[in-house]
This record gives sequence, structure tokens and C-alpha cells, in this order.
Amino acid sequence: MNHPHNPRALLTPLMRGVIDRMARLGNTPMHALTPQQARAHYEAGAGVLDLAPHKMAREEALQVPARDGAVLPARLVAPSHEALPVLLYTHGGGFTIGSVATHDSLCRHLAHLAHCAVVSLDYRLAPEHKFPTAANDAWDALQWLAGQGSALGLDTTRLAVGGDSAGGTLAAVCAMEARDAGLPLALQLLFYPGTTGHQDTPSHKTFAHGFVLEESHITYFFNQYVRTPADRDDWRFAPLYADDLEGVAPAWIGLAECDPLVDEGVMYADKLRLAGVPVDLEIYRGVVHEFIKMGRAIPEAQQAHNDAARALRHAFA
Repeated sequence: MNHPHNPRALLTPLMRGVIDRMARLGNTPMHALTPQQARAHYEAGAGVLDLAPHKMAREEALQVPARDGAVLPARLVAPSHEALPVLLYTHGGGFTIGSVATHDSLCRHLAHLAHCAVVSLDYRLAPEHKFPTAANDAWDALQWLAGQGSALGLDTTRLAVGGDSAGGTLAAVCAMEARDAGLPLALQLLFYPGTTGHQDTPSHKTFAHGFVLEESHITYFFNQYVRTPADRDDWRFAPLYADDLEGVAPAWIGLAECDPLVDEGVMYADKLRLAGVPVDLEIYRGVVHEFIKMGRAIPEAQQAHNDAARALRHAFA
């Protein structure tokens, strides 16, 4: 994408107001916090701008087994007790912060709008659990859900994966692993996914400071998660580097225009299309990374929810 010399001029007035209010809070920079402090800070603020959560007919705590014997918490929400199609959702947070709780409202809205079940996964976080733990946890959860979902009263013949930011990375990786394992998926739903291992696209420079997700945050998150520089070039960390995307699930990709990750999101959409994968790409103008969790403040968040749910309904149909 082409980016202007004054990128702040791209912001909508409401988005600019949100960013200015954040700046006035004067919070300690993320990279100056320990991971535990960063998690607590993110958890405390996660619902401030988010929409009020929908009440669901079904709300269940699940326990998902991982390959190394760990048990991963997950939450199932559904708008009815029918045998609904199901979305496995992996939250954002740079593989370091975030949880089922921080993304609960989003998952409930998707379940309500798409009339599907959503299983949100608490995969293990860095630095306690380095690469590729999060990717392994997501794939283990998807296989478990495909095998056990019918016992939960879900329609696992209609299964999708989704996530935002780092969670979008994990969903994209799951789509490739599902392809390789012969597990059919209806859709991969990717909100501003991270797809490269290096901050070297023009948008990383244009939106490096003052647009919620900053260069220092990305460096901080990457340094928590990767074991060695070589991990950055692994497709399970950077799906854009995968050799072959042919045959993966159709994709809906929602990007924020004023986001360091926007260029790599467009590049991933292009690579999917070149591999013959159907792609629906939406770029929401004048908004920043994390915007889908700002529904109280900006209309683009609700528009993205509606667009993503429409894609899910269409894929599940």
C-alpha cells in the first residue's frame, strides 16, 4: 500500500480522539513492563472501549489436551443449544498477553451475529512458553475440537478458525496444518494477522509510533516468543514464508489502514489468491490495530464484526 508523509491525517476524527485520550493517560510503555505486568495492564483495560457482551444460551468451560500433556482452558459460547457450526478463535496479544477473558465480548458478538458456536482458546503464552508452543496449542485444539465437538453437540462438519493479530497468525497456521492433515475447514477468519517475521514493510515504518501498536511493542512481543533469530523465518511464526498455500481454506481478512501490519496482511491476501485460494479482503479506513475491540467508540468495529459474521454465515451455509 502507498502511505502518506502525514499518516495521522488518515485517522478518522473518532479514532484520533481515542488515540489522544490514550496518550493523555500517560501509562508506562509496554516494553518497560514485565510480561506479567503487561498481561495485568491489558486485562484491566480490555473492556473499556469494547461493546457490552451478549448473553449466550450456552456458556461452558472446556479443558483441551495438548500434545505434551498440558491441559488448555477454553470457553464455548453459543446463541442456542442447536448443533451449530463452530469457530475456533485464538486471541491476539503478541503471543505474550491476552486471554479468553480479554476477547470474550468479541467472541460473543461473532457467535450472536453469525449464529454459530465459538470456542475461544487460552493457548500458552511467552516467555514462559516459547515458539512454537502457541502454534502447537492452536493446532492441538483444532484437532481435538474436530474429534470431540460432536460429543459437545456441535456440528464439526462445519468448522472454521479465526483470530486477531498473533491469534490471526495462529489461525493461518492452523489452516495450513488442516490442509496437510486432510481436515476440511469452511473459513479462516483473520483480523489484521501477523504474517512476516521481520518489521521491514513500509507500513511498519509509517505507523511505527502513535498508532496504538508501536514498533517497540512488536519488538518486545517477538523477543518474548522467539527462541533464536531463525524462528522468525519459520512459517509457523510467519505464514507469509510458507512454500505452498494451495488448498488451504478460503479466507476473510480484515485489516486496519493505519496499522504496522497492514502491508503484510495485503501481501498474505495476494499470496493466497496466487495459490488459487478464495479471499475476501476488507481494509477499514482511518483506524488502527486493535480497532475491533473498540465498538463503544468507533463504528468501524461493529462494521468489521458484521462483515466477519457475514463471511462466517456464508462459509457455513
